[in-house]
Amino acid sequence: MTGFAASNSPVAGRLSELRQNYEAFKARGLKLNLTRGKPSAAQLELSEELLRLPGAGKYMAEGATDCRNYGGLQGLAEVRRLFAGMVGAPAEQVVVANNSSLALMHDCVAYALLKGTCDSAAPWSRQGEVAFLCPVPGYDRHFKICEDYGIRMIPVAMREDGPDMEEVEASIKGLWCMPKYSNPTGTTYSEAVIGRLAAMKTAAADFRLFWDNAYAVHHLTGERVEIANMLELCARHGQANRAFVFASTSKITLAGAGLALFAGSKENVKWLLARMTPRTIGPDKLNQLRHVLFLKNEAGILELMDQHRALIAPKFQKVLEVFEAKLSRVPGVSWTRPKGGYFISLEVPKGCARRVVALAMEAGIELTPAGATHPYGKDPEDRTIRIAPTFPELAEVGQAAEGVAFCVLLSAAEKAA
Repeated sequence: MTGFAASNSPVAGRLSELRQNYEAFKARGLKLNLTRGKPSAAQLELSEELLRLPGAGKYMAEGATDCRNYGGLQGLAEVRRLFAGMVGAPAEQVVVANNSSLALMHDCVAYALLKGTCDSAAPWSRQGEVAFLCPVPGYDRHFKICEDYGIRMIPVAMREDGPDMEEVEASIKGLWCMPKYSNPTGTTYSEAVIGRLAAMKTAAADFRLFWDNAYAVHHLTGERVEIANMLELCARHGQANRAFVFASTSKITLAGAGLALFAGSKENVKWLLARMTPRTIGPDKLNQLRHVLFLKNEAGILELMDQHRALIAPKFQKVLEVFEAKLSRVPGVSWTRPKGGYFISLEVPKGCARRVVALAMEAGIELTPAGATHPYGKDPEDRTIRIAPTFPELAEVGQAAEGVAFCVLLSAAEKAA
């Protein structure tokens, strides 16, 4: 099969050849999946020891806490200390919940709508229309929460250093942020952008930054990129309650059996615990205890993440190599080169993303639906495709990247013709 190498030729003039090569690729009968950013089985096996912890009879935590029993709504003290550095807050300003940080984000939105925040004069739902700013390309799960609750979403352009601040500073109730290695672009917010987010004036006194630092320690290179501490900056600018900080161990230990983390001001923590009290008598403290026994300290977290990097960085590199070799001379095509996180954002010629995804599906390559990176699932330019290389084996990632490149070339040729 030789179709890729000829991408140096004008795309439109090669439509017949591209179709023949695409059909040959499709005839392989592959079944490949690049949809969601799931850890591979090899990554999950890095935390296999968790399945043997804490062990029979080893259920006591600090303060003579019996982890088998009810209680401990805020989470074990030793767990809050373990992750304090990762979320940038003192242990007393951290809440440790069960496995999903997305559930925490969802609940914080629902609580604000029903009860208001600690700065609200009334519940958000009684203050008129609620709107959130949504950086695009962005995370579809964030958008789904808003859509499900009727929160109007206002797209905000994502730049190389973070969201377009000229648009952000006109915000209303909330702003979704993934400040480090953002989904799907891999963007890391600059210190200047973070500073402006902390200091800016807002129309609503109860405005909230939903600071989803999901990829705080998920590096793809030897450089451990750091960002400014949002909680400290907010407090410095007299906006201590502005940020809700979220993180989790979902892509650190076991994705379906990890820990979710919330950090905020003392008032925000008090607010969240009051809202959680009717909902639960406490989290899974045995899971919290085994995470402490397994990870031990911050150095243990970083060591484990280096092992993750050894497994997934070659997969990202393979996708980038294929795209560079096959697509670098195609007009209107570009892609991100992230230093961390779980995704590559591929930009195809305007009006081609849905066609690329459909062609890929026919060829046995499942991609995230075109439009998922935008509010309401509607990419106005039909250009952005999220690539998730972590789950398949390395050889499969290479095949899938080639198949995606085939589909981009064919779609672009069809468009030009």
